[in-house]
Amino acid sequence: MPESPHTPPRRRRSRLVGMVAALASAVLAGGGLLASFAPESSAAPSAAAAVGNNWYAAAPYLMPRDNNPPDATEIMNATGLKAFQLAFILAPNGGGCSPTWDGTAAVSSDTQVAGAIRSIRAAGGDVSVSIGGYGGTKLGQTCGSPEATAAAYQQVIDKYSLKAIDFDLEEPEYENAAAIHNEIGAAKILQGDNPGLYVSVTTAATADGTGWFGKQMLNEAKSQGFTPNNFSIMPFDGGFNGASAQTSALENFNSILRSTFGWDAATAYAHEGVSMMNGRSDTGEYFRQADFQTVLDYATSHKLARYTFWSLNRDRQCSPPDNNGQTSGTCSSVTQASWDFAKYSVKFAGATPPDGGTTGGTTGGTTGGTTGGTTGGTTGGTTGGGGQCSGLSPWNSQTAYVGGQSVSYNGHKWTAKWWTQADTPGGAAGVWTDNGAC
Repeated sequence: MPESPHTPPRRRRSRLVGMVAALASAVLAGGGLLASFAPESSAAPSAAAAVGNNWYAAAPYLMPRDNNPPDATEIMNATGLKAFQLAFILAPNGGGCSPTWDGTAAVSSDTQVAGAIRSIRAAGGDVSVSIGGYGGTKLGQTCGSPEATAAAYQQVIDKYSLKAIDFDLEEPEYENAAAIHNEIGAAKILQGDNPGLYVSVTTAATADGTGWFGKQMLNEAKSQGFTPNNFSIMPFDGGFNGASAQTSALENFNSILRSTFGWDAATAYAHEGVSMMNGRSDTGEYFRQADFQTVLDYATSHKLARYTFWSLNRDRQCSPPDNNGQTSGTCSSVTQASWDFAKYSVKFAGATPPDGGTTGGTTGGTTGGTTGGTTGGTTGGTTGGGGQCSGLSPWNSQTAYVGGQSVSYNGHKWTAKWWTQADTPGGAAGVWTDNGAC
């Protein structure tokens, strides 16, 4: 696609369709959202559990107030997913410099999303919150400076005790140089004021990596001396049918990162991410499970920093499965089992060990903490049953394991398929391969 200051639309149709579906669902149910997103009496959720940056890097997008939000804990139980990218924080529809959900619900008085976050954390997971998205008015457009923009976003971090945040910079905001200056400046301020905060920046993709406005955004980051955990592109809604077009765009984006920041290829890959769309895109492209696997293989072999997708609201089969050739905000328009696409995020989290490990090591008495998500021997926690295998450590519920690591449990050798903790070998999560009896 030729370089141009115009990029194709993203998410617009999915969001509008989802609003209609959510309203219809509420009417049929007598009003109210899914039980897992019901309001709670306390406005602020508890502090986040210690999950590694690998989970924030793999967190798929989920709209907690729109597009018929699924039960997050159901997804966690079915797949092992431990993190969600909640979308989107916008400026109020009537204007102003205070954060809202989707332009309509003030963060300051929110109980609904807070309740959802509380449920996720109670199940051992955590969330990141995404700023911006396609359409709507962004705080970078309405707040007068980077400092004012950062102060608005700090309210979101404080409200939900966040350890991760995503700047989704796309139309129409990223066509406004002053707004992007405010957003990038705010991201840098938040990064400095919140030590350890995981910050991702997501923007539109073109065949050559990203378009004119995406490159201007990168130049703005360079001029301000700002480096997030990753810059991610969205290779869909622009003639990207299939995985080969996506990996080609990622290769080209790597070149853009190298030329902009003076990085070598490995450093650029370590700061590069991908955000995909599962199933049928807004413009009629198709990305099926095999495409997600191909991009996953590319991401892990090149050590990309992030692998995510839009969205979990869509990670279920339509009726009929092809949705009569239409795109939906609440299902994928391809044949699938529920949460098929989320499982690739779980695999990425396992294939990419935590950046620095989980905070303070895993709980339950890990000797010396963890490095890269693996452990060097543990005490405490539930261990494997009888009949242990010689030369293998017994499985321990408090130990974090990465893909390829083997344990002994109930007289069998088991090998982890991806990152896992507290998932019993042979259990419903399906994260362990049974290698047979000792």
